[in-house]
Amino acid sequence: MPKRSGSSARGGRVAANARRTARRIDYSDIPESSPEQLKAMRRVGRPPLGDEPRRLIAIRVDPSVLESFRKEARRRRVGYQTLINEVLAEHIRKDVA
Repeated sequence: MPKRSGSSARGGRVAANARRTARRIDYSDIPESSPEQLKAMRRVGRPPLGDEPRRLIAIRVDPSVLESFRKEARRRRVGYQTLINEVLAEHIRKDVA
């Protein structure tokens, strides 16, 4: 039996149609942005918190530990990743003092 691809045939057709559509769009009639417009633009996405932007990492934790953090985070009405960061930061502060 031949090995199947991870993507569907429909997915391939959708991607091909998107590429064809993008090639047919004429962008030449879009005016240049003025310096005032460029100055007024804002970045999208989450703003950095603190002096340094946070770093994305991947860690493995026991399911029970993760569930405990999620439960406590819901109780405090904060994100569980924020809570993990706070717990780690507090541990470091206590360890240094």
